Amino acid sequence: MTDETKKTGREAAFADNEVEAAVADFDGAAEENAAEVTAEPDPLDVLKAENSELRDRFLRLAAEMDNLRRRTERDVKDAKSYAVSGFARDMLAVSDNLRRALDAVPADQRSGADATLTTLLEGVEMTERAMLSALERHGVKKIDAEGEKFDPNFHQAMFEIPNPAVPNNTVVQVVQAGFTIGDRVLRPAMVGVAKGGPKTEPAAGDA
Repeated sequence: MTDETKKTGREAAFADNEVEAAVADFDGAAEENAAEVTAEPDPLDVLKAENSELRDRFLRLAAEMDNLRRRTERDVKDAKSYAVSGFARDMLAVSDNLRRALDAVPADQRSGADATLTTLLEGVEMTERAMLSALERHGVKKIDAEGEKFDPNFHQAMFEIPNPAVPNNTVVQVVQAGFTIGDRVLRPAMVGVAKGGPKTEPAAGDA
């Protein structure tokens, strides 16, 4: 083999190596470009995701605003209904004193009282009625307890009275009247309840 033939063989081998390296570089660049194209998100998908996120935020905000509106309406309603609770409770104490003043005069003495005492008692009764009427206009109502079944939500038992003529746990005496304001108990009625009578029959819906 001549030197020229050897040289041509080496040159051919070198050329083949260069071709392979170029092909490898091209394949690597193509893979990098394909990876870059694959990694880049679709603009339409991005918009859809943003739209879904904004919609969720809007729905949550709308729900929060609706809850806030309902809570505010409830607070305003309660404030209107129960703002006078403290004042009404104090006025009930005044009404109690007027009633004590009237009860301090026995019925037999009233019938034979002079004009001055009669006028005084009538004035006290009118004052008591006017005060209770004014309280009722502001939502304060008297609890009708006597003759009703004892209810711990509205009544406060002070003592028991043996009375077999009425059903057991029936309110037979009211020591101090109770009052409600709106749906709440402003002051429970202090009562005496019957003991030893027949048991009360359960209502049709109290099965």
